[in-house]
Amino acid sequence: MLDATLKSQLKAYLEKVVQPIEIVASLDDSDKSRELQAMLQDIVLLSEKITLVERSDDSERKPSFSINRVGSDVGVRFAGIPMGHEFTSLVLALLQVGGHPSKLEPAVIEQIRNLEGDYRFETYISLTCQNCPEVVQALNLMSIINPRIQSVTIDGALFQDEVEARHIMAVPTTYMNGEVFGQGRTGVEEILAKLDSGAGARQATELSKKDVFDVLIVGGGPAGAAAAIYAARKGIRTGVLAERFGGQVLDTLAIENFVSVRETDGPHFAAALEQHVKEYEVDIMNMQRAAILKPGKIIEIETAGGAVLRSKTVILATGARWREINVPGEQQYRNHGVAYCPHCDGPLFKGKRVAVIGGGNSGVEAAIDLAGIVSHVTLIEYDHALRADAVLQRKLHSLPNVTVIKSAKTSEIHGDGSKVNALSYTDRNTEASVKLELEGVFVQIGLVPNTEWLKGTVALSRRGEIEIDAKGQTSIPGVFAAGDVTTVPYKQIVIAVGEGAKASLSAFDHLIRTSFDDADSEAPQAEVAVTA
Repeated sequence: MLDATLKSQLKAYLEKVVQPIEIVASLDDSDKSRELQAMLQDIVLLSEKITLVERSDDSERKPSFSINRVGSDVGVRFAGIPMGHEFTSLVLALLQVGGHPSKLEPAVIEQIRNLEGDYRFETYISLTCQNCPEVVQALNLMSIINPRIQSVTIDGALFQDEVEARHIMAVPTTYMNGEVFGQGRTGVEEILAKLDSGAGARQATELSKKDVFDVLIVGGGPAGAAAAIYAARKGIRTGVLAERFGGQVLDTLAIENFVSVRETDGPHFAAALEQHVKEYEVDIMNMQRAAILKPGKIIEIETAGGAVLRSKTVILATGARWREINVPGEQQYRNHGVAYCPHCDGPLFKGKRVAVIGGGNSGVEAAIDLAGIVSHVTLIEYDHALRADAVLQRKLHSLPNVTVIKSAKTSEIHGDGSKVNALSYTDRNTEASVKLELEGVFVQIGLVPNTEWLKGTVALSRRGEIEIDAKGQTSIPGVFAAGDVTTVPYKQIVIAVGEGAKASLSAFDHLIRTSFDDADSEAPQAEVAVTA
């Protein structure tokens, strides 16, 4: 099951296991059970601290297995064969159940231990989803720290009956105690914020106590990371406020054009960015969304949670998100047939009919990928011609189960109340309305900048991008911007990194040319009410 190279790597990792582990497998006579059995037997041979027990438990999904710490109630469960993107989740589960410490901050570990209540999580994933491992690993780790939390990871492609019964059409989808808990990429801190209702207020209070930054970067994608590194290397007080460190690059599958890195993927690239930033004295405030910018000699950023951060300069690097088509049915059936990540959700549409909206590189690449999974793909392009690279178009037209429709305006997405069942478009040449019966719609029509919270403060273009000059300066003194959120053309990772570095150098130049009073750098004092 595991090749020699993988066995060698895994054996080295399993040397870090310090407590005995028992793997308990629930199998039947299917090919997938035999495949899982072979993999587990390979793992057991790599460490003397791991044993395998096979049980025929009708209450468990088959094939599935649990990883348990012997003599305790610590353990996690996988329903399926955790290969692909989930192999890392399997390795981490073995290590952490086996007593290898996590990298979580002590305060976060204590917060998890102190959670009250019993939580049973079920996370549906696909092995091609690059966003799923973060959720799986977060919940597994939380269950290891606090045994009142139980976590099972379910391969949706293998347990299609459950996917159909629960109308799951997007991964990751997580249930807690039988009810939908969340969808999409989610980390430990975000899960904790949902479970611990008082955490947000406590965080806001602590954040507001921070001293004034020399440069505060809003956004943790490639532009924000580069800005943080360049600022920290100048020896100035640097902070990063990020809704999720890594930004949209986390949703990117393959990266093959970042100079000096021949090939990687979004999650690995994002992890490398964060690791590089953490080598410097940078205050990273993750899972925090900026809500208000208040200009001044000392600029204030207020978060959605109510915290107020103060800085002498600010770099806006909030990036962009997938653009929506804004037609009836899109929001109603989002994650119920309407999807934006073909790599993540494609396996859930195996053997079904889908449409891809968008004829640029992203749309054509999505159609090519989906053609190998689904029964038929209809690519719908608004313009009279596709805009994708010629090499991609040639590949697309060579596929027998792909239909390309041009000069078509998507007008509505239909459904039966629970999931998508059709799409309507208008032929722009004839004005005729056409309805296609299908089960999924993948939207791939570009990006929209994350600037809604800045309207009325910094100058924005008609597309909502932040207008900047050659140095990254915005319309507000001391406020700079970089990356996909700006008017700089060509939204590419390598360009965002360069723009982040440039904005940071410009912010430093602003600092050395501007005088600030010592009082400006003092943290605000709490008001004390005195009564007679």
